Amino acid sequence: MRYAVLGTGEVGRTLGGKLVELGHTVVLGSRTKDNPAALEWARGAGSGASAGTFAEAAGAAEVVVNAVAGRASLAALEAAGASRLDGKVVLDVSNPLAFEDGEARLSPVESDSVGEQIQRVFPHARVVKSLNTVNCQVMVDPARVPGEHQVFVCGEDAAAKQQVTALLGEFGWPADRVLDLGGIRAARSVEMWLPLWLDVMRGFGHADFNLELRRAR
Repeated sequence: MRYAVLGTGEVGRTLGGKLVELGHTVVLGSRTKDNPAALEWARGAGSGASAGTFAEAAGAAEVVVNAVAGRASLAALEAAGASRLDGKVVLDVSNPLAFEDGEARLSPVESDSVGEQIQRVFPHARVVKSLNTVNCQVMVDPARVPGEHQVFVCGEDAAAKQQVTALLGEFGWPADRVLDLGGIRAARSVEMWLPLWLDVMRGFGHADFNLELRRAR
């Protein structure tokens, strides 16, 4: 398939690289066509990799992955253009994180989420929130963490969630470990996991961990 991965940070480059490895075509999108990180990634990622603007990436794609920082996501997607998102699955892996005075802050939080904001601003996009609860290396290689740990999806479009679940399967997530939390409103809860994730990461000293949920039968 043809993917746009918006964002040239570690998350975007990792996801884009895995998609190319799996045989997909990927345009890594950024604000400018000559972004050095995107061009370097495209040179090294393989024959299916290229770089372009947010608009070029989204226009060429069947699926758009938002790997931009949460607070910059709407601006990036607006630069991509609503018409280039209409009808497409938009996989949002972002978190609304910023560090202020040395402390991690979330905005929005509790009464809203980045996932919901994206769906409101782009009502014809098929937004699915997923993968934001794990480190980018675990996103594309869940076997880094032993056990039957889970990843979440939420969104309004059932077929879009099925498509994302299939992509997660390509990354190595078995379908029975993908938990559907319902509509896009559930993006609030998975985004609010991030402060606890940061505290656990500091305690462990690394990011190779995840939640394993158990329930009584």
